[in-house]
Amino acid sequence: MAYVARTDRPSDKAARYLEVEEEILAVLEGEPNVTARMATAASMLADAFAHYFWTGFYVVAPDKADELVVGPYQGTLGCLRIAFGRGVCGTAAATRTTQLVEDVHAFPGHIACDSRSASEIVVPVLDASGALIAVLDVDATTPSAFDTEDQAALERLMAKVFAAG
Repeated sequence: MAYVARTDRPSDKAARYLEVEEEILAVLEGEPNVTARMATAASMLADAFAHYFWTGFYVVAPDKADELVVGPYQGTLGCLRIAFGRGVCGTAAATRTTQLVEDVHAFPGHIACDSRSASEIVVPVLDASGALIAVLDVDATTPSAFDTEDQAALERLMAKVFAAG
């Protein structure tokens, strides 16, 4: 499959999200394994957008229902475990709502897995039954790197990749 060159021009963002969504769904067609789906989505999203500094999943821990454990990702070393309600990822998991953070250093209880992270978006990932299985975490090294357009596109993609069927 051919990939389109990375772009961050605002006028191209919506089109790029639609394009990468189509590419991800095509690659994942027929693949039932959740880990493979997460690894593929993280890799292809990280490759599609130059401002994505860290892109990956924190999965609901099988041994603790109120904790996330690092899953498939692209980027620098991630935190290994995050309690529900702690930091941006834990808040998204506890509230089941997307967290769109313009300045992570101003977020109460932010966990600095990498001090270069400046802004972040975290999207809850639900399975077909509506159960929380993970959160998608995307960080950028610049403040205000994500907006409601990113939020809508990533929420739509996570629903199609993990809640379908």
